Amino acid sequence: MTNPSPVTIYHNPDCGTSRNTLAMIRAAGYAPEVVEYRKVGWSLPLLERLLAAMRARPRDILRDKGTPAAELGLLEPAVTDDAILAAMVAHPILVNRPIVVTALGTRLCRPSETVLDLLERRPTTFTKEDGEIVWM
Repeated sequence: MTNPSPVTIYHNPDCGTSRNTLAMIRAAGYAPEVVEYRKVGWSLPLLERLLAAMRARPRDILRDKGTPAAELGLLEPAVTDDAILAAMVAHPILVNRPIVVTALGTRLCRPSETVLDLLERRPTTFTKEDGEIVWM
């Protein structure tokens, strides 16, 4: 397998959407760099680069389900971007997943099919973990 361009996925192996996205990338013939962000954590400069590439704000990638976001008060409208970013660095699980970076762009790939817009080549079909078939 050779990559026409590199693919990086910020991945959570416990997340079905993240697993499906990674499987779609591999089914398209890529050997992506897989970053398990819960293990390695986030740096502020990396999060800022990813957000700039996505033209997004921290709140756009803040995950509340299954995280301490509510307990930390991060869901309140008045919470600043800086406060959310600091919390994401301290608690990596607060970043929604998966985030994929390719030469075609950077995106939060929810739903998993979103990744297809970032790939130069695609699998012809793909079956998700739940049995849903995605036609390319």
